[in-house]
Amino acid sequence: MTDTSIPSAEQSLDEETAPAAVAEETEETEAGAAREKKAPAESDLFRQSEIAADYVEGLLDILDYDGDIDELVSGGRPVVEVVGASLQNLVGQRGATLEALQELARLAVFRQTGTPSRLLLDVGGYRANRRKELAAVAKNAVEKVKEYGEPVRLEPMSAFERKCVHDVVNAMSGVESESEGVEPNRRIIVRPAD
Repeated sequence: MTDTSIPSAEQSLDEETAPAAVAEETEETEAGAAREKKAPAESDLFRQSEIAADYVEGLLDILDYDGDIDELVSGGRPVVEVVGASLQNLVGQRGATLEALQELARLAVFRQTGTPSRLLLDVGGYRANRRKELAAVAKNAVEKVKEYGEPVRLEPMSAFERKCVHDVVNAMSGVESESEGVEPNRRIIVRPAD
C-alpha cells in the first residue's frame, strides 16, 4: 500500500521516500488516471461486442434458437443485435429478459477484459421499437405539462427506457425531467422548467 501521508515535522528528510521513487510513483499514478479517463478505443469497443456476441451465440445454441448476430459499435458503445424469428422469449415481458441477458453479456465481457462494459444488447429490434414508443410517451407528457402546467408522473421504467424519455424531454424547451424512486419502481417526472 502506498503511503500518501505528509511527513510530520519530527520526521527527517532521510526518512522520507527518495525523490526519484516519488517521481516514478507519481508518473505511474497519473498514467493510470489518464487511462481511466480516456475513452476506450473503437477496436476495444468492437472487441467487447465480439465477446458479447460469442456469449449470446452460446446461449442461443443452448436454447436451440436461431438468430443472426451482428456486432458493431454505435454511439461510442459496443452493440450486439440478434435478428430472427421467434425470439420474443428472449425479450420477455417489457424487456425484462432482454435486460437480464444484457447484464450477463456485460459480465462475460468484464470477465475476459477486466473492464466494465456499456454494451447494448438488442433482440428482434425491440429496443429500436421501444425507443419510438417512448418518444411518443415523452411527447405526450410534454404536451400535458405545457397544457396544464402540472407535473406528469410516468410509469416505472428501466434505465434504458428512462434515458430514452430524458433525451426526448431534454430536447424540448419549457420542460424538464427527473427520475425519482428506487429500482425497479424508478420513474420519470416531467415538469415545467423553472
